[in-house]
Amino acid sequence: MRRAAIIGTGAIAVSHAEALRAAGDRIELVAVVDVDDRRAAAFAQEWNVPRVHARLATLLDVEELDVVHVCTPPRSHTPLALECLAANVNVLVEKPPALSLSEIDTLIAAERSSTGRVATVFQHRFGPAAHRLRRLIAEGALGRSLVAKSDTLWYRDGAYFDVPWRGSWESEGGGPTMGHGIHQFDLMLSVLGPWQEIRAVAARQSRAVQTEDVSMALVTFADGTVASVVNSVLSPRETSQLRFDFEHATVEVEHLYGYTDAHWTVTPAPGHDDVATRWHEEQSTVVSGHGCQLAAFLDALDSGETPPVTLADTRNTMEFIAALYASAFTGTVVKAGQIGPDSPFYPTMEGIGAPWANAR
Repeated sequence: MRRAAIIGTGAIAVSHAEALRAAGDRIELVAVVDVDDRRAAAFAQEWNVPRVHARLATLLDVEELDVVHVCTPPRSHTPLALECLAANVNVLVEKPPALSLSEIDTLIAAERSSTGRVATVFQHRFGPAAHRLRRLIAEGALGRSLVAKSDTLWYRDGAYFDVPWRGSWESEGGGPTMGHGIHQFDLMLSVLGPWQEIRAVAARQSRAVQTEDVSMALVTFADGTVASVVNSVLSPRETSQLRFDFEHATVEVEHLYGYTDAHWTVTPAPGHDDVATRWHEEQSTVVSGHGCQLAAFLDALDSGETPPVTLADTRNTMEFIAALYASAFTGTVVKAGQIGPDSPFYPTMEGIGAPWANAR
């Protein structure tokens, strides 16, 4: 039985607690931490957690832990993960895992001198359909990848941004590109592999925030695939969509916050009906939630492997975000590998500053 703790008992912590409970006798939730002691106590009572601690330092001193689930606001993710690594404890950190490429590189350096490892919560990578899609691509069943799109069209009203840490570069690191669309285009990146260059725009259309409330990008991948990526919190009909057009089939998913096989469709090109047949040989009702990733995380610990999603994988997604902002704010094409320590978009996603007046 492995031992886990959750730091931060807000809304997303419920998903982690559910995943831990669903894992059965593989892992137990032994403690929680929150700056709000009443909220922590209520959470502990609801989820049968035996102990509550006021600070992470206390938790790490008194508990024997295999993993700490970091479910706090984004600004604290890197400092808390560094504290866990210093104590040689594994970390499962919510998105966005850091506020910048600089912070990701700091985590990578700290991980080298720790027996703990950091894994980022990108749970949609772990749904059965995503595994099947990547396998069929690897086997060549779908042919060459040609066109793709990732749309995260969500709706967050003004009241949503009344929470002090939302909508600012300093505390959230960005707008829907960082905090909302990241799940969909991370899955796209895990399917299509290395990206090559980005042309992007970002705008603040409506919400009283510092960051963007919508962004759009045209992306070229190393294998020649061209893709579009849209991230919005202004869209009353909410949807999360991915579409992949291969030589032999179109593969699509439309859901909102989690998919099952029922959300996916496969449309074969003429003469390639066998693709649909192969797709439907396996069917699952499992939702692409935190439980899928936690199971993979525990499997990795049991086998002595590095838990997914690694910091190297995470860096690729974070570099994509930095490049999107850099392209949008400079009006230029940004290539993979272009944003190094000398770039203004390395220490902060805001870079040279957004091309609109600060709303706060």
